[in-house]
Amino acid sequence: MATRTSLQKTLGIGLTLGVTLLWLVGVTASGLVAQHEMNEVFDSALEETAQRILPLAVTDILNRENDTGNQRAPALKDHDEYLTYLVRDEQGNLLLRSHDANPEVFGTTPIEGFSNTSTHRLYGAFAVSNTIYLEVAEPLAHRRESALEAGLALLMPLVVLIPVSLLGVWWIVRLSLRKVVDFQQDIESRGAGDLTPVAENQLPREFKPIAIAVNRLLERLHRALESERSFTANSAHELRTPLATALAKVQRLKTRIFDDQVKKNVTEIEEALRSLSTLSGKLLELAKAEGGGALSQNPHDLVPVLAIIVRDFEDQVPGRIVQSLPEQEVSSFLDPDAFAILVRNLIENALKHGSPNQPVEVSLEDNGTLRVCNGGDSVPPDQLILLRNRFTRSKTDASGSGLGLAIADAIAKGAGMPLHLRSPVTGRQDGFEVVMNVINTW
Repeated sequence: MATRTSLQKTLGIGLTLGVTLLWLVGVTASGLVAQHEMNEVFDSALEETAQRILPLAVTDILNRENDTGNQRAPALKDHDEYLTYLVRDEQGNLLLRSHDANPEVFGTTPIEGFSNTSTHRLYGAFAVSNTIYLEVAEPLAHRRESALEAGLALLMPLVVLIPVSLLGVWWIVRLSLRKVVDFQQDIESRGAGDLTPVAENQLPREFKPIAIAVNRLLERLHRALESERSFTANSAHELRTPLATALAKVQRLKTRIFDDQVKKNVTEIEEALRSLSTLSGKLLELAKAEGGGALSQNPHDLVPVLAIIVRDFEDQVPGRIVQSLPEQEVSSFLDPDAFAILVRNLIENALKHGSPNQPVEVSLEDNGTLRVCNGGDSVPPDQLILLRNRFTRSKTDASGSGLGLAIADAIAKGAGMPLHLRSPVTGRQDGFEVVMNVINTW
């Protein structure tokens, strides 16, 4: 599964790593250039030292009253001597050396100019018709140490600059993408029923086409929903009016018929029209439930809606419903009309298929949990799964179209609110229960 990363995080880390790598490359290049320049300076100092010491050494050797052999130049005080030298004659006899010079460091054969050993850099110079030669030596470890210190001096600022650059890059990226983050939060925070256009004026130029496309999609979706709602309303009017007219005419005709057989046939037609009227109403409710109008743009208190619906049913079936309503408001983005259709279908289903000797319990809790329970035989698990399907009914002799739970489930899915069907009722051995939270969404 692909991991989704933040654009802000990707840019911040990517830019910081890029800047860090560029700095490291720059420091490495600067270190190499500095090492090359330092070697030139050290070579120049080595050559300059040899050129200055050689005349003094020759003068000292030639002014000796007698041959005293090897002499060591005295040191004014103890110190580390990076440059050491020695002076020899043409036979290789050691005539003069610095106080810390090691003859084993120098080669046995004199070489004029620069040369290297495994441990030292040498410079040789001749004088007095090539009868006296001087060699000056510098440890290569001294040069490597100097180059390392110079490299560390270039690297040390990065210890501070890398965290500072990370914070700076992160702040600049965050500031640059602030409008994009606001755009993302605006889309993320709005409910499913909010189809108002998103703000696009303050977005960067690269993201503005996205906002325009989103607004066009929202506008098309709004028009489609409005068209579907209009069609549902018009269909309800166009279907119910002819059915009601036909039903009224049949009822009037029934009062004028005295033949028992004809009257029986008219009664069957009357029942068929009633059933067709009920079925058309359920189908229109199902169409509305699946039309995407389950959520509203603003929250509404659903307690009064539930109280009105329960009161209507109590007038039809006195004493069959036991209600439990909260004292405080239960605000939800669920559309009140959709909620009314959902509750009406759940109560109708409980009254039709529940035991007539047990009440139908309707409750709404402060946390938004809606519960509708009825008594009666338990529904087997294999049938319980199928009850959400259209025209599906459990084994019962009660009349009905098998659309009540399908309508309720369509509204719950459209609102993103899970609808739970349970049988038996929680804490009991029988009955059927529907539980739904009208506040929490998926």
